[in-house]
Amino acid sequence: MMQEEKTITSNKKAEHLYFIEQRFEAGISLVGTEVKALRQGKANLADGYAAIRDGEVWLISVNISKYDQGNIYNHDPLRKRRLLMKKSEIRKLRAKIEEKGYTLIPTRLYFKNGKVKVELSLARGKRSFDKRDTIAKKDMKRDLERQVKF
Repeated sequence: MMQEEKTITSNKKAEHLYFIEQRFEAGISLVGTEVKALRQGKANLADGYAAIRDGEVWLISVNISKYDQGNIYNHDPLRKRRLLMKKSEIRKLRAKIEEKGYTLIPTRLYFKNGKVKVELSLARGKRSFDKRDTIAKKDMKRDLERQVKF
């Protein structure tokens, strides 16, 4: 059985702002108009993060815009959304997050076999000199590729 993935949106700034340590896949609990809005590609992960509360993982500050053809029962774009993960994974994440400097950020939202999934990344924040170093390495790599191309 082939697993088909279609990316809805990704958090491009995450690689710049954080050191990504580990990635996890989680299901997401949505209402009908949210899924329809996601099929139109109306989501923004830029300010989002995940938090563990009462043994459950919650996705906070992720903007899924209102569905255009929705009625009075349309969803709230910035509501908290519950993520579906195994208890053992949640325990591992909680232990890591309690270490200083780690956070959970959503890096990608995608469809997998018709279901909406979110890719969570265990990340550590970069300092300004780390960001400059990353940019310098990327520029060097690009220059090297240009020279090899000719």
